[in-house]
Amino acid sequence: MKARMEPQKASPSAYQAMMGLEMFVSKSSKLEPSLLELVKMRVSQINGCAYCLDMHSKDARAKGESEQRLYALNAWRETPFFTDREQAALAWAEALTLVSVDHVPDAVYEHAKQHFSEEELVNLTLAVIAINGWNRIAISFRMVPGEYQPVVRKAENK
Repeated sequence: MKARMEPQKASPSAYQAMMGLEMFVSKSSKLEPSLLELVKMRVSQINGCAYCLDMHSKDARAKGESEQRLYALNAWRETPFFTDREQAALAWAEALTLVSVDHVPDAVYEHAKQHFSEEELVNLTLAVIAINGWNRIAISFRMVPGEYQPVVRKAENK
């Protein structure tokens, strides 16, 4: 398996723009890292992005996510493994990813509003936009899954 191209090399400025959004989502969105990884995984499942599924399953595990929750993510509605807030985020992420199907139903919005502030909901929306963008980049250019390894940060001495 070989990638079609390396988009970060073909257009470094465009790649940096995407990284800017990604850095905002991961560092400044005020959303829990575990919630963001679940959203990234679920959107990548919907889009069928093997590269992103490989990456985010590894990142989620590195951040302490359980195997049970990762395996059940595709059927999150049928399990007791996810909090109400996570369920609202997953429903929001699915509705946005599949926007052409139902144009984000009012019920999904109302449920999300119960669990997220207005700022958090905008930031969650940006997180969904970002992973959908990354999925489209990875799928279009056939980025090869398997080699990604999460960055392991050493605990700071206090």
